[in-house]
Amino acid sequence: MALIKPISDLRNKSQEISTLAHSVDEPIFITKNGEGDLVVMSISHYRKLQHKLDLLQKLSVAEALRHRGDEGKLA
Repeated sequence: MALIKPISDLRNKSQEISTLAHSVDEPIFITKNGEGDLVVMSISHYRKLQHKLDLLQKLSVAEALRHRGDEGKLA
C-alpha cells in the first residue's frame, strides 16, 4: 500500500518520515495541496532501484543484440 504524507509532515516531522522510510524500505509520496509533489526514500532503497534499473538496461541491450543475431562473438 502506498505511503502518502503531506508536505507539512516533511517539515514538522522529518525524523518520523526518515524513520518510516528506513523501516518500510519503500518510497513515501509527499503531497502538496492534495497533489503528488515529491517522493522520499532511504538511500538503500534508492540504490536498490538504481541497481535494478542498471540490470534492466543491460538485459534490454542483450535482448536487442540477440534479436539482431549478435550473440556477443568477438571479432
